[in-house]
Amino acid sequence: MKIAICGKGGSGKSTLTALLAREYARRNRPVLVVDTDESNLGLHRLLGTDAPPDLMNYFGGKKAMGAKIMAAMPDFASIHLIEEVWTLDGLPKDYVAEDHGVRLVAIGKIHDAGEGCACPMGMLATQFLKYLHLGDNDVVIADTEAGIEHFGRGIDQEADVILMVLDPSFESLRLAEKITGMAGNIGVPLYYVLNKADPAMTARMREGIADPSRIICEIPLDHGILAAGLGGQALTGGHPAIGLLVEVLEGR
Repeated sequence: MKIAICGKGGSGKSTLTALLAREYARRNRPVLVVDTDESNLGLHRLLGTDAPPDLMNYFGGKKAMGAKIMAAMPDFASIHLIEEVWTLDGLPKDYVAEDHGVRLVAIGKIHDAGEGCACPMGMLATQFLKYLHLGDNDVVIADTEAGIEHFGRGIDQEADVILMVLDPSFESLRLAEKITGMAGNIGVPLYYVLNKADPAMTARMREGIADPSRIICEIPLDHGILAAGLGGQALTGGHPAIGLLVEVLEGR
């Protein structure tokens, strides 16, 4: 199963990614987290791993990939950055970090001012997910960048299910409307995870969501999770809401 995690900045996408990955690993499922966010520098800390090298370096780096893309313009469909089908066990080990059964691959990061757009990373992320062959028990969780650009890049189209994280904010509720339409257009099931809300806020969020039947998980404001995030510490403990979320996903 391939799961895409999306939402506005600060909603808790990386937190959900880490908690969900740990829960699947506890259930002895092979788990790979794919970091497709070129701006997020802290996901590996939540997973308890070192930061893996950018996967795009395996393909010659950003300049080489950018040149390949430019040479093929405007026929983007002819660009094949990945020429082989990979499995979780067949990934290049120098580009994989691992801790407690959770593996992490980072597509690429913006490292320098003025280095150019992240288009090569987006194309690589899409093709990586497309050509990643999974066994029956394998789970891949893709943590996307904030907003909706990843939909334009086609990343979500390679997922089996999309989980959108909503925090108690007007922006989250409005973004949910936009993402619901996009997910419907590509035919990928979309569900909501309400995060960082007390019961009163959760009730208000439910009132503001056009289709509350999409809500399949509520993670209340948890000071332990916030403290771990502030300290750059791994989210090693389980969470009852995440266990229930996995049960729902498995049932659907």
